Amino acid sequence: MSKKDFVVGLDIGTTKICCIVGEIAEGGPNPVIDIVGIGTAPSTGLRKGCVINIESTVESITKAVEEAELMAGVEISSVYTGIAGGHIKSFNSTGIVAVKDREISENDVQRVIDAAKAVAIPLDREVIHIIPQEYIIDDQDGIRDPIGMSGVRLEAKVHIVTGAVSSAQNIIKCANKAGLNVAEICLEPIASSEATLLQDEKELGVVLVDIGGGTSDIAVFKDGAVVYTGVLAIGGNHITNDISVGLRTPQHEAEKIKIRYGCALSSLVKPDETIEVPGVGGRKPRVVARRFLAEIIEPRVEEIFSLIQREIMKSGYQDLLSGGIVITGGSALLEGMPELAEYIFEMPVKRGIPQGIGGLRDVVNSPKYATGVGLLKFGARKGIRSKFPIREKNIYDKVRGSMKSWIKDLF
Repeated sequence: MSKKDFVVGLDIGTTKICCIVGEIAEGGPNPVIDIVGIGTAPSTGLRKGCVINIESTVESITKAVEEAELMAGVEISSVYTGIAGGHIKSFNSTGIVAVKDREISENDVQRVIDAAKAVAIPLDREVIHIIPQEYIIDDQDGIRDPIGMSGVRLEAKVHIVTGAVSSAQNIIKCANKAGLNVAEICLEPIASSEATLLQDEKELGVVLVDIGGGTSDIAVFKDGAVVYTGVLAIGGNHITNDISVGLRTPQHEAEKIKIRYGCALSSLVKPDETIEVPGVGGRKPRVVARRFLAEIIEPRVEEIFSLIQREIMKSGYQDLLSGGIVITGGSALLEGMPELAEYIFEMPVKRGIPQGIGGLRDVVNSPKYATGVGLLKFGARKGIRSKFPIREKNIYDKVRGSMKSWIKDLF
């Protein structure tokens, strides 16, 4: 078999680690990607988006990657991975340069971006992204691509995302220990926006809210560019903790109850609905009203949305968001989330699911895979291709081989 162009997204989350393999069917600025493999594993080595246990994180990454390798039939060596956590800080900056030859070249664009990023950053922080918002040539604003245009003064407005050096190094260290090379790190809300937002929404003004297990990530877009990003150290795990305490049940049972019966708006639950709650330490299970569960979840979700609203107000764009709000991430699957969000934000709200992909798209057709698919799209647009060797044995040969050995053992 010939070596094809593959790209791999590795979403290292607080509750799950997800590895998605994509085959690039068509290149260019808007590449077409076919999903060919996916692997997931529970994550136990992260807290609020930051690595707290390297060994267990490496173990989970290895499991997820092996599963994706088997499904895709390739050996993975290079990945794009995401970063989040309360340590993420972002700001907007401006740079100005004089144009040498009156015609703007790539060199001039690079110089103006270098001028924009020439800001004092503490030694314990590093720049993760420098995202151009717009260019201004001799007071003519709103320019997306200035190369080849005439002018004497070039100005760039950029969005700079910084993170703690140690957090980024720990993510890279975990991937390296699992035998992977990290091609690039991407801020998770920016990755999720690649998968779930349409260009029209970005132009109109939209907020992407990615509510994961340990963090809630925010990205505000206006006129097609990122104008604000933020990460809050609160997410779905806080809802699970509340259920665990409120219903007096173990954490893992609380997570199952949340996924199966959880509702973020108590008025949507019928008064006669009941659920069975497993007891702690061998005690008998109890039957409680499902509305009682919703009454535990609703205040926490309200708190998360109120904190997100405060972040949107901090951005200064709250009155310019005609595209409304798109919520994604695993916690967005809770029943009643869009309805409660519409009530709190007073804006149209929808769930964001990965779009513009082919292949096994039904497998990743859920908000919880938005970051993983977004990392694929981010990597494909960067144009750094990985020629992964095709596995000598594909999954069918492996299964057939295993079955032969079982039969031999039986007789």
